[in-house]
Amino acid sequence: MTEKFTDYLTDNAREASINHLNTSLATGIQLQLAIKQAHWNIKGPSFIGIHELLDDVRARLDDHVDTIAERIVILGGTADGTEAGIEKNGQLEAYPRDAVHQDVHIEELKKRMMHFVKLAHEGLTEAGDAGDEETADLYTAVSRGVSKDAWFIGAHHTNAKK
Repeated sequence: MTEKFTDYLTDNAREASINHLNTSLATGIQLQLAIKQAHWNIKGPSFIGIHELLDDVRARLDDHVDTIAERIVILGGTADGTEAGIEKNGQLEAYPRDAVHQDVHIEELKKRMMHFVKLAHEGLTEAGDAGDEETADLYTAVSRGVSKDAWFIGAHHTNAKK
């Protein structure tokens, strides 16, 4: 571990949080890429609304991912956003390169976003149980924000009115 700025935590608590945060970092980067893939390729009756929404969602996710990486460093770890780190720690399946229609993109993004929210909840519980309340609080904010954005995206599904 590098220099830490959390002397009030045990080494075990720090290590547990760093490990989970690096998984969240890698998975968050995968989600960032999925959102951009959809942004560039989406087609359908709500194209412009979703296209612009995805820019906003991506910007908010960028803030969450940055906060996750910074927390790793504050805890004395190394934020691993390298390709190797993403491949090793990321939990999302590859985004379908042939997706075009907005409903396909919405389903694919919503599924990935909800997985990321589940990962945040696991981190919240793990960090809280280890006594790292600040990391638990970080995960609460991530979960709240990404859940809301999943709702924003999911509401654009053409079957949402039925």
